[in-house]
Amino acid sequence: MPTNGRMWTGIRVAIDESDVASLYRARGHESAPAYQRVKNLIAEQIVSGRWPEGDQLPSENQLVNSLGLSRMTVNRALRELSADGLVVRLMGVGTFVAEKKVSSALFEVRNIADEVTHRGHRHRSEVDFLRAEPAEAIIAHQLGVPDGSPVFHSRVVHFEDDLAIQVEDRHVNPEIAPEYLDQDFAAQTPNNYLMSVAPLGRGEHVVESVLATPDECRLLGIGEAEPCLLIHRRTWSEGRLVSTARLVHPGSRYRLEGTFETQ
Repeated sequence: MPTNGRMWTGIRVAIDESDVASLYRARGHESAPAYQRVKNLIAEQIVSGRWPEGDQLPSENQLVNSLGLSRMTVNRALRELSADGLVVRLMGVGTFVAEKKVSSALFEVRNIADEVTHRGHRHRSEVDFLRAEPAEAIIAHQLGVPDGSPVFHSRVVHFEDDLAIQVEDRHVNPEIAPEYLDQDFAAQTPNNYLMSVAPLGRGEHVVESVLATPDECRLLGIGEAEPCLLIHRRTWSEGRLVSTARLVHPGSRYRLEGTFETQ
């Protein structure tokens, strides 16, 4: 039963419909519409951790009967919970608490290993290739070097525990990091190494939704129809372009978040 890039290994808990009904009755004083009260109570149980990922919610029919609400009301609550990424609805199977997506800061250039460790999980990486090659026109333009000049090219897959969450396809200016090809990127990330030899002065992110290439799908272990989040990242040090990277994440496993203030 695949969902969100993993396989449920079995339903750990089938949430009792009477429990949901009791929670709903306790919200009877609220002025919100009925669908919103249903949505709020389910969301609160999930966010609080009382209903862990993989647990199965009562069926739509069970909720209609136990809550005394219309099918339209219950369906809207579940539909919006699904759109918010809190539940997964599988046709003919049921509704399940969704896996939590990992997240990354939108406005910062962070080391992915630090992000994973901060979440209390284990980071590891696998190097697909690490080589020197002539710069194609688009890469030369992105790095600000002449067409055909030598650049360093690496492709590394990053894992959170045993789940692939990013393919990092990076081109590096050899003049700034001449020993790049000598590094072990299974032991440290390219980002970490580049920060040590060319401290970040400026970063650029361009984000879009894409379908991964066949090679990227193979490395991430996803189907070719799964939407992915692509971050184009360029970094500068002391006014010089250091690298350009294509960072591909399965959309079901990753999100970006950020905050901003106005003066």
